[in-house]
Amino acid sequence: MATIRLLDKEFTVYIPAENIQARVQSIADRMNAELKNEDVVFIGILNGAFMFASDLLRKINFSAQVSFVKLTSYRGTSSSGEVKRLIGINEVLKDKTVVIIEDIIDTGNTIESIINQLRGFRPRQIYVATLLMKPEIFTRSIRLDYVGFEIPKDFVVGYGLDYQGYGRNLRGIYKMIE
Repeated sequence: MATIRLLDKEFTVYIPAENIQARVQSIADRMNAELKNEDVVFIGILNGAFMFASDLLRKINFSAQVSFVKLTSYRGTSSSGEVKRLIGINEVLKDKTVVIIEDIIDTGNTIESIINQLRGFRPRQIYVATLLMKPEIFTRSIRLDYVGFEIPKDFVVGYGLDYQGYGRNLRGIYKMIE
C-alpha cells in the first residue's frame, strides 16, 4: 500500500480513487431517479465536500441550483464539538428540495446544526448526502439519505478531507497510521 506524509503524520491508502468514483456514480444514479421531478438546491459544505460535490454534480442530469456554505468543527485530528457558521445561504429555499452534500459525518453535530439552520428557510424537504459516515461514533438520530462509505473511526484525509489544511487534493482517501 502506498503511504504519504502530511506534516508530522503518515497515511496509507484506504479507499482508492476508482472506488470513490464508482460510488459517486452510484449516488448520482439514485438521485437522478429519485429527485428528477423536484425543485432541487444542492448545498455543498466547504471546505471538505468540494471534490465530492464537484464530481457528484457533474453526474446529475436534471436542472438544479447549487450553493455552498462554509462551517468548521475540526481542530487537528478530532472534532472540537463546536460548529461555527462562516458563510451563509443566499438562495431562496422555501418549498424547495434541499440536498446537503457533506464529505464526512462522524458524531453528527455539524450536520444537525446545518439541518436546524436550513429548516428556518422552510424548504419542502431536506436530504443528506455524505461520502463517508462513521457509524461507531454517530450520536444523532438524523436520517442520512445517500451514504457513500461507512468507515471506522479512523482519521482520514484526501478527496477534500484534510489534516491541518493538507491532503485535500489527493484523489483517494488515506487513513492515518497510528
